[in-house]
Amino acid sequence: MSTVTAETRVFPTFEQVCQGFAGQITQLREMAPEPTLSDSVRVRRAIDTLIAETNADEAVWLESCIRCGQCTNACHYFQATGDSKYAPMRKMNLYRKVYQREIGPFRWWYKLVTSEVKLKDLEDLQELVYDSCSECGRCAMVCPMGIDTASLVHHQRSALVAAELVPPELNALRMEQKHRGTVFGASEDVLRKMIDTIREKAGVDIPLDKPHAEVMVLSSAVDLVGNGNGLLATAKVMNHLGVDWTVCSDGFESANFGLLSGDMSLWKHQVDPIVAAAERIGAKTLVIAECGHAYPALRWNPMLKSGELPFEMIYMSEFMGRHAKAGRLRLSPLKGKVTFHDPCKTGRRGGAFDEPRAVLNAMGSDLVEMPANKEFNWCCGGGAGIFLLERATYLRDESFKIKMQQVNSSGADTVVVSCASCRLNFEAGRQKNNWDKRVESLVELVADHLIDEKKVGSVTPIQGAAA
Repeated sequence: MSTVTAETRVFPTFEQVCQGFAGQITQLREMAPEPTLSDSVRVRRAIDTLIAETNADEAVWLESCIRCGQCTNACHYFQATGDSKYAPMRKMNLYRKVYQREIGPFRWWYKLVTSEVKLKDLEDLQELVYDSCSECGRCAMVCPMGIDTASLVHHQRSALVAAELVPPELNALRMEQKHRGTVFGASEDVLRKMIDTIREKAGVDIPLDKPHAEVMVLSSAVDLVGNGNGLLATAKVMNHLGVDWTVCSDGFESANFGLLSGDMSLWKHQVDPIVAAAERIGAKTLVIAECGHAYPALRWNPMLKSGELPFEMIYMSEFMGRHAKAGRLRLSPLKGKVTFHDPCKTGRRGGAFDEPRAVLNAMGSDLVEMPANKEFNWCCGGGAGIFLLERATYLRDESFKIKMQQVNSSGADTVVVSCASCRLNFEAGRQKNNWDKRVESLVELVADHLIDEKKVGSVTPIQGAAA
C-alpha cells in the first residue's frame, strides 16, 4: 500500500509510535493533581456549572426523553456489552435531576420527593460521561425526540471539571496544556527541532513563521512527539500543490484538552492564540491537522469571537478533497481494496463525507463502503479522550470489535482514517486482536502517492484552498 521503504523512512512506523505512546499514557495517572476542595464545595460547583450551561435546548432535551430505548441500538458501548447502564438515555439522569431540583418549573416538588446530589453520584457519573461515551452523536440520529445526548454528556463533563473529578489521564494533559501550553511536551522548541529534522533528513521544506501566508497549517502532539510523519506528509502535500503556506510557532497545536475534558475556559484559551496567529499573517484558510476533536474545537466553537472570522477553518481531508476535485492533486494509483472510516467529529457531527472519498477516488482506489457508513458509521470506540483512559480499556476493546466487524464485512484490505485518535485506537486494536488489516493515515497515504512534479510539469500555484 505504502511506497515508503525501510531505506527511505525518516521516522518510526506508526505501529512503533503506538507502542511507545502507550508507555507515555501509563505515566499520566501519576501526574494528575489531587482534589483540593471539600466534598460539599465540589458538589455545589458541579450543580452551578450545569445550571449555567442549561439553556432552552438543554431544557427541552431533558424534558423530552420518553425512555423508548431507540438510542441503545445506536450506542457502541451498549451494543458491545449489553449492559443497560451504558444506555445513552441513562447518561442524562443526574443532569435531569439537577435540572428538576434547581431550575425546572416544578423544582419545589422535586426538592420534596428527590434526594440531594452527593459526591458519590458525581463519582459514579465519571464512568458514564468519560469512559462510556465518545460523544459520537450516533444516538441522536435515531432519537425520535431529537435529543443531542452528546451535548448533554459534554455539559456533564464540564460539571465534573468543576468538581475536580476529571479522569487522571485527561486531567494530567489538561493541566499541562493549561499551565505550560503543551501536550505531551510538544513545545515551540520541539516544533522547531522537528522541522529542522524534516528539512535535514527528508529534504522537505516547511515554512515557519512567515509574516504573511494564504494558508496556515496546524500540527499535533502526535506528529511532534510520536513521530514526524504527519507533519512531513502535510508539507509534501502543501508543497506539491504550490500553496502559499506556513506553520506558526505561536499557534500550531490542534489538540485541545479543554474540549476533551470539559474545561470550557481552557478550550477558549487554546483557540485564541491560533485565531490571533491566523489573523496576524492574513491567512485566508486555516487547515486543521488530522485530529478529530480539534475540528469541533475550532470550526464549530461559538466562543471564538463575535462576528465573522476573516479566514475559513477546514479539516485536512476537506482541504485535500477540494484540490482533488479540482484536479490539482496528482496521485499515482492506489492498489488493493480500501474502506474509509469517518471520524465522528468530522463526519457525523461535521458533514465532511465527500472530500476524503474524493481523495481516494483521485488515486483510482477500489473504494468499498462499510455496511453502516457516513452519518451512520460506528465510532471506533476511542474518541473524546477514551483512548487515553486505562480504566476504559474493556469498554474500548469490546466496542472496537464492532468496528472490526464493519471493516471485515466490507472486504477491504486496508482501512484509511483521518484522525490521530482513531488511528491510535485502530492500531492498538489491530495489534491486540492480531487483525490482518492495514491502517493508513489519509494525508500520509496521499503524500506517499504524490507524482513528482518534475516528471509531469510544474503545479500551477493557487490562492488558498478555494476551488
